[in-house]
Amino acid sequence: MKKIATILILIAELFVLSPSPANAQLLTTPIKVLIVYDAPSPDQYEKLGFAYAIMLRNLIGHFNSTVDLVPIQNYSAGKIESYQATFYLGSYYNNPIPAVFLNDVNATQKTIVWFKYNLWQFAWNAAYNFNTHYGFSFNGLQGLNAAPSSTNPAPGFFDTVSYKGKSMVKYYAYDAASNTVNADPDVGITQIIDTAKAQTLVTITNSKTSAQAPYIIRSGNFWYFADMPLSYIGPRDRYLVLCDILHDIFADNQPVSHKALVRLEDVDALVDYGTMKTLSDYLVGKHIPFSIATIPHYMDPLGVYNGGVAEEVPLSQAGTLKRSLNYALARGGKILMHGYTHQYDSMRNKNTGVSADDFEFWNAVANTPVAEDSTAWALGRLLAGRTELLLNGYIPFAWETPHYQSSPLSTKAIPQVFNTTYQRAVYYTSDTPNFTLAQGKDFAVGQFFPYVIKQDYYGQWIVPENLGNIEYNISAIDPYSNVVYTWQDLYLNAQYALVVRDGVASFFFHPFWLESSLAPLVTTGFSDFKSIIQGITGLGYTWTDASTLGHP
Repeated sequence: MKKIATILILIAELFVLSPSPANAQLLTTPIKVLIVYDAPSPDQYEKLGFAYAIMLRNLIGHFNSTVDLVPIQNYSAGKIESYQATFYLGSYYNNPIPAVFLNDVNATQKTIVWFKYNLWQFAWNAAYNFNTHYGFSFNGLQGLNAAPSSTNPAPGFFDTVSYKGKSMVKYYAYDAASNTVNADPDVGITQIIDTAKAQTLVTITNSKTSAQAPYIIRSGNFWYFADMPLSYIGPRDRYLVLCDILHDIFADNQPVSHKALVRLEDVDALVDYGTMKTLSDYLVGKHIPFSIATIPHYMDPLGVYNGGVAEEVPLSQAGTLKRSLNYALARGGKILMHGYTHQYDSMRNKNTGVSADDFEFWNAVANTPVAEDSTAWALGRLLAGRTELLLNGYIPFAWETPHYQSSPLSTKAIPQVFNTTYQRAVYYTSDTPNFTLAQGKDFAVGQFFPYVIKQDYYGQWIVPENLGNIEYNISAIDPYSNVVYTWQDLYLNAQYALVVRDGVASFFFHPFWLESSLAPLVTTGFSDFKSIIQGITGLGYTWTDASTLGHP
């Protein structure tokens, strides 16, 4: 029984902007966007703002857009006027904001979106007459209600964003042993002064004190987010508010439309034909299109699942796999390529070294790129896998990176071979990341998307997967498989995804959960699969062929 190795990526009343004739043009012509971000030097968080800028740039890639990223200290006078919208990511407390930027923000009629920190440098400067101009005041920051301790590990903070009937709770974790907090509790506290000029679009609540504050304020062309919605993101997080509100910021008139996608995962030479037949028959019976994430070349270099004898099965010799694919294709399935071998060399990276278990384009043991890392090296593997599929009569419509993680240089090879990817992704603040530097260290950020991204930071067109996948604890027979994630978890994620007006409900499922060899540890694989399909259907999503969401 092959294991699943899943990468878990963490890392109110709505005022809608009515498009003017000028804004309506944004629907057909590219929106030109500027993102400015904090980059204090030298500092261990010097590149964190850049990481957030990459994430925001990816979301804006959902729209017909061109995006430039600029450190705040490199901003030059008048630059705002060359863009329809400028976003400032205030991620570093009290990072100096150049006067030329503040002057331009104060004078422009272009859209300005300000996140979290450093608004006080603008709002409390008498030269800008901020309160009168914008109709709201900035009162200060508020973080944790008190310092956490072993006796009071969760003192509370402004942690719950209310949006379209959903309460989105910010991530918080406290380790009493080390007295460390993993959270982003700080919020900017604002107050509406003139309701004719400023409106609270979304609120945030302190769940311990019940105090409420504006989360998103809009005053004409100026928008303020009270925190950084790109930190500690998750499928039920206020990150989804940002994803949806971008439609209003750009006034794109996006109608409500919710699609659902299902993908059968890690299908390789060891796939069980019976499970593939069962799943394919069920989906075609429900008239649901589906995708098959196929690993074309199977490797078990250490003989982990073959009695200690190394095993290699190219697609040409994988009779059961081809039979399973042919059966699924005849019933509406579509193939995407999920790595070439979905493992790396003959090492445990970091589990067994076997296809589908391990990382292929990242050294997960050392948390570095692999020794051969280069765009040319990755390109060779991508072409080899695609050729193997084509020679056996299969045309993949998209690519999916093994465990969603690849080095920057490897990722840059993907658009050279595939014009569509179907996945989440990890992004880096350098092509040769170094996470050990005391100052100026690099950051890696995982990101999922609730909708199609037409161009991400690495040039990829991304069909999203945003709900996750069903997992069972089978550590009694496989120590690497000890995570539990239920169909109800996915169903709840799908409910939250509805707050994004064009949000997708996209999940994947491993066929091996149906195998009888897992009994009695897992006996509900098929019934759970049917439950999540029925649940998503009941929420009003339209099941969609993922290949139709790919690059035209």
